[in-house]
Parts: sequence; structure tokens; C-alpha cells
Amino acid sequence: MSVLRTLSSAKFCQKRYNSIKTLQTAFRDPTSPLYLAPGTKGPASPDEYELPPESISESSSVLSNAPAFDQLLAQGLTKLVQGGFHHPTIWEQPVAWGDQDSFQHVNNVQYVRYFESSRIRWMIHLGNRLGGPAKAEALRKGKGISLIIKSLNINYRRPVTYPDTLLISHKPVLSTQPTHLLDSNSNNTQPPSDPTVLLLTSSAFSVTQQAFVAHCHETLVWYDYEKLRKCVPGEEYRTAIWEPYGQEASTGKE
Repeated sequence: MSVLRTLSSAKFCQKRYNSIKTLQTAFRDPTSPLYLAPGTKGPASPDEYELPPESISESSSVLSNAPAFDQLLAQGLTKLVQGGFHHPTIWEQPVAWGDQDSFQHVNNVQYVRYFESSRIRWMIHLGNRLGGPAKAEALRKGKGISLIIKSLNINYRRPVTYPDTLLISHKPVLSTQPTHLLDSNSNNTQPPSDPTVLLLTSSAFSVTQQAFVAHCHETLVWYDYEKLRKCVPGEEYRTAIWEPYGQEASTGKE
């Protein structure tokens, strides 16, 4: 089957058959792109159908070529580090086929989960700096003093399609501006007026596109799970947060 025939079939299928009978009629119609000549059989499953080489997407070729993918992955990690993110906190998020919607790109809601996974990775590293694996687990499971997300705002820049891998990372920011007005590379050094609030910004970088595809700005609240109320964390928390970024906890100055 040619690429042209494949594209025609895709457009034909968009009519959305509402019954098996209608679909069977299309198989018997010689003018239909889905036509099957008498005595021939179609593939038993999508896995048995092989696309012609010229129809294989560039992203599929890249991901199946390990050396090429590793090179693009390294370039993406460098981009994030250059953007001020801490290398050990970078999360690799493979894009699954089911993450896409009817518009054939990753559904916007999926990014909330992507950024959540990155945020948890960031929190685990914070816990390790505070007191090792036990503290990291406590921070992740909400024991003692931990974090609760209050709000988030995602700015979408590019559509993402399967297959792809996203590199995502979080970093703290200091600003009195509303979180949604912050740029992912913001270096505003004015701390938030509420000491119980922690502002984070994160970015998602596409390995195949070699470009940032989304930015997320989050407002988190420090919460004491034993006293069941928000709290002001100790100086050791602020130090652990800012130390990897070469900034002072009190002023945010490098």
C-alpha cells in the first residue's frame, strides 16, 4: 500500500462508521480506500501491518537509533542545565501512545501528570539533602513537614506526539509576582511575602524536537502534617532548597 493510499484511508476513516455493517460495505466497495479484493485478507491486527519505509516518521527513526537518541538526550540535558536546572533533578518522561488525544498530540491534561512526576523527583532530592532516604520518604509521603501544591499554571509552547521523550525539571524562584507571570528563567530576587509559600518553575524539553514544549509555574505551601496546618520551615529547609542553585536562602543572591 502506498503512502498516498495510507493517507486516503486515514481520511476515509474519519467518517466514523457507526456500525459493523457499514464498515463491511466499505470493504466490498471498489471505490473505497478500504476495499479488499475477493480472496484477499487484511491484517489480523495493526501489529501485522508494516508501513513502507518512506512513511516512518523522523521521530520514530531517531528513537530507534540508540546513538542518535543518546546524543539528542545529552543535548537536551545540557539545555536544561543552561536554563538553571539542577542535573540530578531532571526527570525523563517517555511519551506513551495513549497520552495522545483525538487531535493526535499529547493531551494538555497529561502535562499535569508529567510535571507532577518531575516535582516528586525534585522533592526526593530535597529530602535527601535534608536527611537522607528516610527524610526523602517522609517528604514524599507527607510525614512531619512537607509540601502541598496550591496552584499551577502551564504554558504550552509546542505540540508533542508519540514517540518522544520529555526532559522535565523543577527549580525554586523568588518573586512577589503572580506565579503565572513568571518566566521559566526568572531570576527575580524578591522573596514571596508569605514565608509558608514556595514558588517553583519547571520546563519540559522534547528530545526529538530539541525544543522546550511547555513551562509550568507552581505555588506550593509548607504544611505540618502533625499539627495539620501550614507552617514556616526552618532555615535548614531554605538552605537545602537553594544550595544546588548557588544562591543564598535569605536573599536569593548568587
